[in-house]
Amino acid sequence: MDKIMEFLNDISTQVSNALYSYILIILLVLGGLYFTLRTKFVQFRLLKEQFRAVTEKTDKNRVSSFQALMVSTASRVGTGNIIGVSTALCLGGFGSVFWMWLIALLGGASAFVESTLAQIYKKKGPDGSYGGPAYYIEAALKSRPLAIVFSVFLVLTYGVGFNMLASYNLQSTFSAYSFYNATYSPWIIGGITAALVAFCLFGGGKRIIKTTSVLVPIMGLAYILVALVLTLLNVKTLPAILARIFTEAFDLQAIFGGFAGSCVMYGIKRGLFSNEAGVGSAPNASASAEVSHPVKQGLVQVLSVFIDTLLVCTATAFMCMCSGVEPSADISGAAYVQAAMQKMLGDFGPVFITLSMMLFAFTTLLGNLFYVDKSLCYMLKKVPGKKFMGVYYILASLLIFVGAGLSADLLWNIADITMGGMALINIPVIFLLSKYAIRALNDYTAQRKQGKEPEFHAESIGLPHKVDYWD
Repeated sequence: MDKIMEFLNDISTQVSNALYSYILIILLVLGGLYFTLRTKFVQFRLLKEQFRAVTEKTDKNRVSSFQALMVSTASRVGTGNIIGVSTALCLGGFGSVFWMWLIALLGGASAFVESTLAQIYKKKGPDGSYGGPAYYIEAALKSRPLAIVFSVFLVLTYGVGFNMLASYNLQSTFSAYSFYNATYSPWIIGGITAALVAFCLFGGGKRIIKTTSVLVPIMGLAYILVALVLTLLNVKTLPAILARIFTEAFDLQAIFGGFAGSCVMYGIKRGLFSNEAGVGSAPNASASAEVSHPVKQGLVQVLSVFIDTLLVCTATAFMCMCSGVEPSADISGAAYVQAAMQKMLGDFGPVFITLSMMLFAFTTLLGNLFYVDKSLCYMLKKVPGKKFMGVYYILASLLIFVGAGLSADLLWNIADITMGGMALINIPVIFLLSKYAIRALNDYTAQRKQGKEPEFHAESIGLPHKVDYWD
């Protein structure tokens, strides 16, 4: 069994390194730069509008922009914000933080485009609207086979890769305690986590939205507040930390001497894993929001990317770097974060991280399965029956259980590969369709300049495709 796992890990490492050494880095950076320029820096220029859009109220029986933001943020803001950042620091060095920032700043424009497109091409359902990349691929490119391939990658990414990894990351935080047994504890913790998720899933999709809407703000604010206080208490170390971040980020000899293990690759890998900008996940939540103009939800998703990386990931990074605990491959993952917290807060530090991880992991698991649920509906062309969904929920829970006891390296590789597959399809697609998102943006800003509350009509941007809304 050990040899099989070692073989799988070696193969997955080679595939992951091949994807992220050149292909995805070029695609993500150039794509984000292109969308940033074409939208005239929408992620910065319309920051005020982002906050205005997220606070807009809607009918209580409809999904609001805020609720859609919470579902997408539940998936984005998760174990990757703690364990992912720790892994990047330990394996890629301080310079990886810079590349996380870059992928988030550029990715904000990609997130805007994909979520605006999801709103434009969304469908009508009995409980409101729904949509995502699969729907705009089929509607605009007339390619259901490509949409199916994307949907399969989404199911593998969120239902398998991300959820198994989240389960592993959660149980790994308990390794700092004396009661933890490396042989049995992962399975026990994985079993409890799987049971709790199953209980929530069998309560229906509405419970997913309500649960994440309550937990995500509490989780994020508490974590950021503690991280901010600890950073401020060590504020004298910040100049040296910032200098090291930028020095290591542009150490060309180190980067190109071993690119597969460089700060660039780890920063972009973990940054993409955390904020998912351009991957094509958040549009599935964005399409469910009831708004008067597609651009409103595009702006809301920019805010989600910034919350995830510029706030939560940065909070984790600075909290760890200020502690004085030097990151290394030996303590990669939960061990580094807990060591940093223990040095600053004593015995309460590891406990705080464990509590944070419990909330992060729980909302991540639910948010991920929300995406899988929507993708299954697309592939089957209908809402699956109770028996099908019951089997699916049991299988999803079993994968969470199994993930807790597998190898960290293998799980990271699986998640990176399947996520990369989504991005390889979604980014070229939104590049082809971006002109409609940009036209919608111009229509929105023109109405705002006239003092109007923007409303959208498909003919106003010359949309040549049939859509359920906006006519």
